[in-house]
Amino acid sequence: MADGRFPREAWIPIVAGLVWLWVAGHFGVTGFLACIIPGCLLLASGLSMLLYPGDLRIPQFSALGGMAGVILALPALWVAGFGTGLLLIGLSAASFVASGLVAVRQELRHEGMPDPEVSLRLGAEVAVDEALLATMTLTLPHTDPGDLPRLRRDVHAARELYRDRGWMEKPLDYHVTPPPLERPELRSRRAGRLDFEHLSFESGYEPRAEEPRRERWLSQRRNRTAHAWVLRHGDPGRPWLVCIHGYQMGAPAIEFAAFEAERLHRAFGLNLLFPVLPLHGPRKEGRRSGDGYLAGEPLDTVHAVSQALWDLRRLLSWLRGQGATKIGVHGLSLGGFHTALLACLDDDLACAIPGIPLADVSRVVWRHGPPLRIRHFERNGVVHEQVSEVLSVVSPLTLEPRVPHERRYIYAAVADRLVPADQVYDLWKHWGEPRIVWYQGGHVTFRFHPEVRQLVDGALAESGLRV
Repeated sequence: MADGRFPREAWIPIVAGLVWLWVAGHFGVTGFLACIIPGCLLLASGLSMLLYPGDLRIPQFSALGGMAGVILALPALWVAGFGTGLLLIGLSAASFVASGLVAVRQELRHEGMPDPEVSLRLGAEVAVDEALLATMTLTLPHTDPGDLPRLRRDVHAARELYRDRGWMEKPLDYHVTPPPLERPELRSRRAGRLDFEHLSFESGYEPRAEEPRRERWLSQRRNRTAHAWVLRHGDPGRPWLVCIHGYQMGAPAIEFAAFEAERLHRAFGLNLLFPVLPLHGPRKEGRRSGDGYLAGEPLDTVHAVSQALWDLRRLLSWLRGQGATKIGVHGLSLGGFHTALLACLDDDLACAIPGIPLADVSRVVWRHGPPLRIRHFERNGVVHEQVSEVLSVVSPLTLEPRVPHERRYIYAAVADRLVPADQVYDLWKHWGEPRIVWYQGGHVTFRFHPEVRQLVDGALAESGLRV
């Protein structure tokens, strides 16, 4: 739903940036340095909206500037006076919302999907997505240009291997059934008001001997140990819900809040299992949780997803060994992606609920990746089509779900900026158009939309998981 060439909302961050830079000279050196951060971000991004309309990255940094402005303006209420501080807060907040509105209007409309209902609330929710994308861009691990020839060779070698073995035509054959998990280590822990168990075990996953990046993958020692958080009642035969976290998560307190663990565990009477995806939380190998999973090399993504599914299937075997007869799966974002994949590999899930799910990794990387980095990739022979072929062995769009149609549920945001809504639409179509809820919001604000909770609660009740 692209708007006109010169979005009028651009003038808000322009004015806000000028005001920030004007007041910068009235403070000391520390105040000046604090003021130029939101001032430069807002002025530069506002002007760029006018000069380069439609560029996806500009609203991201405008939203980041607006968020930084609101935070940095709070001390100004005392230092510069209440009036000046309030003006800076108001202009920064307005710039934040304006950035979201610009982002909503520059997104192309897709036939068959509901249109965003443009409002100040929607602009604010989308701006949260935009600011998050800006921080991801600023902290993205660097790719050494000298590694690109080797990366190209790895992609080409994997492409030929997967094609020769028939895994591109039959990706189900790529996934090996893991051995059952029998005696994991369990330790008692507490997060907030919830007592839980920290489950860990040796993953045992190994890429095939002939697969590129095998040795590099196995050298990541922390990732060899799988982890999960367990909330269970005295009766292990109660229904279980497996909750799969999103990208850059992996901490129990964050996941319990995101999935409303206390409500599900106490009010619904469910046993809950929270697996930690490879390279996340206590398994991380980089600076941040999740580094190397999506923004690294394509073969690392293949191995990460493959190991995640291996670990998840082992955990399901442990649950069934404990007496579980009904197990549902609910995932968020990257966890929704794995929920959709797990629904294609397990024959006996009570339900599958991919929430705001990623569906095509290569499309997301090529959309959000820095343009210069993508150009370097393409120039060195790492092209989108070939990367997509390699990733097809771990794509929910190439596998068929085994969960019955009536027990498949999806929810998604109409104005999602992290996972574009067309990805969810593709998964929905591939799954035979099961029940879906489209909410008027952004990616990370799903908890503020009651229709999402209603869908999840209804899915649990219809699948016999609610005690």
